[in-house]
Amino acid sequence: MKYVIALDAGTTSVRAFLFDADTGKLVHGVQQEVAQSFPKPGWVEQDANEIYYKAVYALNECVRFAGDEPVAGIGIANQRETVVLWDVRTGEPIAPAVVWQCRRTSDYCAGLSDDTKSLIRNRTGLIPDAYFSASKIRWLLKNVPEANRLLKEGNLRAGTIDCYLVNKLTKGKTFATDYTNACRTMLFDIRKLCWDGEIARRLEVPLEILPEARPSDALMGEAVIGGKHIPISGVLGDQQAALFGQGCLKEGEGKITYGTGLFLLFNTGEKCVASERGVLTTIGYSLSGKTVYALEGSAFNAGSSVQWLRDGLGLIETSAESERLAESVSDCGGVCFVPALTGLGAPYWNSDARGLLSGITRSTTRAHIVRAVLESIAYSARDLTDCMQADSGICLRQLKCDGGASANNFLMGFQSDVLGVSIDRPVERESTALGAALMCAVSRELVSLDEVRALRKTERLFTPSDDRAYFDKLFADYRRAVQRSLL
Repeated sequence: MKYVIALDAGTTSVRAFLFDADTGKLVHGVQQEVAQSFPKPGWVEQDANEIYYKAVYALNECVRFAGDEPVAGIGIANQRETVVLWDVRTGEPIAPAVVWQCRRTSDYCAGLSDDTKSLIRNRTGLIPDAYFSASKIRWLLKNVPEANRLLKEGNLRAGTIDCYLVNKLTKGKTFATDYTNACRTMLFDIRKLCWDGEIARRLEVPLEILPEARPSDALMGEAVIGGKHIPISGVLGDQQAALFGQGCLKEGEGKITYGTGLFLLFNTGEKCVASERGVLTTIGYSLSGKTVYALEGSAFNAGSSVQWLRDGLGLIETSAESERLAESVSDCGGVCFVPALTGLGAPYWNSDARGLLSGITRSTTRAHIVRAVLESIAYSARDLTDCMQADSGICLRQLKCDGGASANNFLMGFQSDVLGVSIDRPVERESTALGAALMCAVSRELVSLDEVRALRKTERLFTPSDDRAYFDKLFADYRRAVQRSLL
């Protein structure tokens, strides 16, 4: 066996998976829940130490399961944009981690000058927003007294979750992140592959507290887990890890992750495409000296809309019930839902938009409403792919899916119909963890890049209807409803 471990440090849990690198098969997995706190409306925080200790526990359990078999490396995938500040001497956080969902810096980002916003857009590929790391770092520097003292002493460090974990696991020997995480900070020049001094100066973030940025396949040091010395090699932000794990390694291939929100990444090859339509330009991965770029779009509400049906309205008892109800009617009966429960993400970027349920008549049933909610998730993806194809001039070949809602056969079939391309659902749904494991395996020269594609297996392929006019009309109706939700 050629074992590698994938450490997936997500928003609500930390998980470690033991993979057989020869087959891509998941051998063993451990999950630890991670708490979130909400001290004020719109604020989201976590205890970085809790993330670290639960990561160590999960890693130890995987090493224990491996027994006498050697573990060739640890790959890391992580929630992106979340920020930790810590004392370099002790490795201890000086404040709670500010989570990517946190909106405490919204007013600051909105108040940036047009010139600064343009500079950020052109160099980082991001739309200035509280979502990204830079304004969170600035807020901590301004509001945590200990931060300024440590900064003056030269003992302050700032980083995303991957960087913090690497620093802790290597006992402070490595202070580094990878390009896919660095590019989510709003401080990283994605073409020059370095921190941007001008943006950092304008956003009041000292460059000296930021980590070294390395390629995704770089060796990040060595961790001692369960008495074994294991290299850490293969670090990716969670969405980019899923892109890699899904084998989307060619221009025009894309993946869609259905979670609380919806995340779609579209491989544009070595072409760094500047979007004019509200999606983000990002680094897909960097491997063997080559950087692959992607366009990224996220809708804020996907799985959360189904949860709202269950917990808010009581229309379903389980998420799985939504599939049966949606298939019990031939269409939505004229009902249309706009999933702006917490505003609209790409390509609208309107946090003031609100959810909209329209077209209700005396004959509307709960099945129509449930179906409309599921269809809205597919329309959100169409919004993103239309923008990405227009921006890049590249046609979407196929979309590979993962995440909780990818198990919904109705949604996957309708998604294929709306997009007009096939939807490929894999046997192994843990695409994020698999991506980290495979990047580690490639870095450790256990598998080749060609083998990465071959290791991904299709469980089911959903193919689109030939009636393009019908589904284009449905999408046009949805777009009109979106415009009403923006008023």
